[in-house]
Amino acid sequence: MQSRHNNNMVRRIVDICMTVSLLLLMAYQVTGEVLHEWIGMVMTVLVIVHQILNRKWYSAAFRGKYNPYRIVTTAVNILLLLSFVLTALSGMAMSAHAVPFLYGMSPVSLARKMHLAMSHWSFVLMGLHLGLHIPVMTARMKIEGKARTALAAVFCCLAGIGFFLFLRNGWADYMFFRSAFAFLDYEKAGALVFLENVLMLVFWAFAGYQAAVLCRQSVRKDKADAAGWDSQESSDDQKDQTSAAGADDGFVLIEGGSFMMGSPESENWRIEDETRGHLG
Repeated sequence: MQSRHNNNMVRRIVDICMTVSLLLLMAYQVTGEVLHEWIGMVMTVLVIVHQILNRKWYSAAFRGKYNPYRIVTTAVNILLLLSFVLTALSGMAMSAHAVPFLYGMSPVSLARKMHLAMSHWSFVLMGLHLGLHIPVMTARMKIEGKARTALAAVFCCLAGIGFFLFLRNGWADYMFFRSAFAFLDYEKAGALVFLENVLMLVFWAFAGYQAAVLCRQSVRKDKADAAGWDSQESSDDQKDQTSAAGADDGFVLIEGGSFMMGSPESENWRIEDETRGHLG
């Protein structure tokens, strides 16, 4: 239990470091070229560490039943890893400071366009990745009533501002290879650059959170429908039996059985006190 708790803590620290590094990387006009390259190398190391920590997730991939939530999280995780890899490789192909010996391993014009697009895709997918895990990260927080409504309203407002900034800054042009150069405002205050990036990340985290809520609601609805159908069948069978016996005592027969409860160890952001086993 303690080792599992420590592993989850390390995962969260690595995720936080990756998020901070990504925000720094997207603030090129603040960090400058040299620092940008070295932060990119740190980010590459963090991504590798992150994959090692989540090796159990890979071993369980494509096994078992895939509900909507698992399909979405798996797709986002794979696309995020792919975008990180392409961002790192294209960045190394243009490196003049961190890994200059890799400069020119692909045509610089292609590397520039690829790096610009994939770095922005990494940012968007990282936001979605964080948002998809918000329900799990906040599962143990008992926020109800007005406090929950107020937090949801603040989250929604910040996301709306982030969406406006995303459109205004023309990030979609970079993501879809419509521009080979980033048009940055070097006169803008560094704090304002970071704030805008945080707000845009909040928008994509909000989108991921909403996707997670919809997927989980779909899963619960399917389970409820299945349970209702099974209950109706059992009730109908019991009515047939009691009718045949000529009496109805009002009870419904529920068949015995067991089920597996708890998430597998390979699930991302697994809560420390979860244990998995058969109940019933």
